[in-house]
Amino acid sequence: MMAVCHLVGAGDFAPLQFDPQEEDLVIACDGGLNRLEELGRKPQVIVGDFDSYKGTVPAGEGVLRLPAEKDDTDMLFAAKLGLERGYKQFFLHGSLGGRRFSHTLANIGVLAFLLEKGAKGQLVGEDCRVTLWGRGKRSFSSLQKGLLSLFAYGGACDIVLSGLKYEFEGTLTPSFPLGVSNEFIGKNAWVEVKNGLLLAVFEKSEGFTEIY
Repeated sequence: MMAVCHLVGAGDFAPLQFDPQEEDLVIACDGGLNRLEELGRKPQVIVGDFDSYKGTVPAGEGVLRLPAEKDDTDMLFAAKLGLERGYKQFFLHGSLGGRRFSHTLANIGVLAFLLEKGAKGQLVGEDCRVTLWGRGKRSFSSLQKGLLSLFAYGGACDIVLSGLKYEFEGTLTPSFPLGVSNEFIGKNAWVEVKNGLLLAVFEKSEGFTEIY
């Protein structure tokens, strides 16, 4: 499996979904450092303006203090850092929920940024993962379970769905959420994006390794 860059934010954190390997990079984003401290885990890099971190900000070479007024969110800054270090696969932990819905939306924007740069990203929750797809076909085995909701992102999106509970060929638009709550039904399935960007939300799922 390709090495992963794990970004840890201050949103809802799912410890059971956090399992970095030796070759992976872990970056704590501001209050995400508290989440790691609760697990007794140390990141290689810490970034942020530390407006959400509770505690004494560590010092050291791996700590990058950012200004409070900046163009990049802490998570976006961390994603850029991961790209600079050569990572192409990103898991964004603590990127959903929390007290500020605006940050969840901003983190979806980070997925779009990563996609533009030729990388892949997932927002990771307790029983939910979110990813963004451009053109191409994604296949899923009959072992995949759970719900799959699909939304047009940034404009109309032309798609084909096969092997899911609700098959479909046509155009999704942001103003009509037709793709919500589809379901894997024990068949080989695939999703093809012909044009546009497709936001994919996996819930109550098994087989997360197949999400890309």
